[in-house]
Amino acid sequence: MTFQPLDIAAFIGFLTLVVGISLYASRGKHDAADYILAGRNLPWWLIGFSLIASNISTEHFVGMAGRGYDLGLAIASYEWMAAVTLVLVGLFFLPRFLQAGIYTIPEYLEFRYDVRTRTLMAAFIMAAYVFVALATVLYSGALALESIFGIDLNLGIWLIGILAGGYTIYGGLKAVVWSDLLQGVALLLGGVVVTVLGFKAIGGIEPFLEAADGKLNTVLPWNHPEMPWLAVFVGGLWIPNLFYWGLNQFITQRTLAARSLADGQRGIFLAGFIKLAIPFIIVFPGIMAAELFADQVTNPDQAYPVMMRELLPVGLTGAMFAALFGAVMSSLDSMLNSAATIFSAALVLVGCLWAPLVAKAGSVFDYIQMFWGFISPGIVAAFLFGIFVPRTPPVAAFGGMILGIPVYGLLLWLLPEVAFLHHMAITFIVISGFMVTLTLRQGLAEPRRLPRSAAQVDLTPAPGAKWWAGGVIGCAAVLYVIFW
Repeated sequence: MTFQPLDIAAFIGFLTLVVGISLYASRGKHDAADYILAGRNLPWWLIGFSLIASNISTEHFVGMAGRGYDLGLAIASYEWMAAVTLVLVGLFFLPRFLQAGIYTIPEYLEFRYDVRTRTLMAAFIMAAYVFVALATVLYSGALALESIFGIDLNLGIWLIGILAGGYTIYGGLKAVVWSDLLQGVALLLGGVVVTVLGFKAIGGIEPFLEAADGKLNTVLPWNHPEMPWLAVFVGGLWIPNLFYWGLNQFITQRTLAARSLADGQRGIFLAGFIKLAIPFIIVFPGIMAAELFADQVTNPDQAYPVMMRELLPVGLTGAMFAALFGAVMSSLDSMLNSAATIFSAALVLVGCLWAPLVAKAGSVFDYIQMFWGFISPGIVAAFLFGIFVPRTPPVAAFGGMILGIPVYGLLLWLLPEVAFLHHMAITFIVISGFMVTLTLRQGLAEPRRLPRSAAQVDLTPAPGAKWWAGGVIGCAAVLYVIFW
């Protein structure tokens, strides 16, 4: 594909705007509260868009669209159930985290258990950032650039890493959230444009429904190898969702930076409503690609890039390229800033070196979801027991987090034909049994009191929070009924 002058101007202009505004917004900020949590002064609308922009990246435009190409709309459960999970995080997790005044999620484990447990979670998260999150974002972003524009894969990886890493290390969270806002709006609008052009190319809604026959069902059999309904509604999907949206530093950091509990909750509910719409601008184009350009898609992860290459007219190519590039940077800069709050953002170098190896794992989306399973059941169990079972001792949390790795690995090895979401559920049950046993035998004599925030964050819930929460859950339920 050849860039026209207008495409080049749109691309350079957008990136210059993003970097300039981000660095201007973060000027003069030096202490820990400013760098890590943007001075604990983020408004709800900025939190909501930043949550979405940090989450939606080429993991979705490449990976999720690729699963839509193969599997269909059932992959949308990751988005719709995430919206429901966000509601639970806003109502039950966020008030406790803001009350404790923590800077990082592992810090909560130190207050509740001990330093050893905090250090273990931090080590797990850093390893996952480098070998799963950072690597897949870098790889999938570079793959899209290679598929559309012919940029060498390794060159694309380092280009993305250096650009996003530079202004993140300089500007802190405030630079990140403003870049998220600009890039989030751009990528959502770009996704809408590709979807509309896809409907036009396929002939409208009715031809799309006919062509997508069999791929618009969201509820699959309980023993489906990837998205069984049992795992979606009452099983293993809840574990990565609770971990990702409630206990994952690079996501939860935005809500910890809220100027009040009400702002944090409103931002979470806004993100929940946006999540409900994501499948229509990401999964639908993947399904369309199977009908329109199956002869050009040799790997399902190429579905969305091929749609962009074939459908976008001259003039929009540069703008969409900038939006896609921005999606990569939104997720990458968020991870880097959050990694800096735990160890060091310099780990992006390791991510760049590891990223080319992701190609050997097959689907980008499957690689991400499967490998989070080694740590997410143990972390979720440690937090749930820590919050709701006051007598749980530190040894139970520490041992449970370690136990999850061999149990999950053994299940993957012994039962490869079973959905990995079921493996997560079984691992969580085993860990929970272990933690219950230790709590009964060695439980704390007195519950450990968490410190109260010295930042004096207003902990008044958002007005009508339960109604907004019900609205998100109700909309998700309606979507499942429509696409049953």
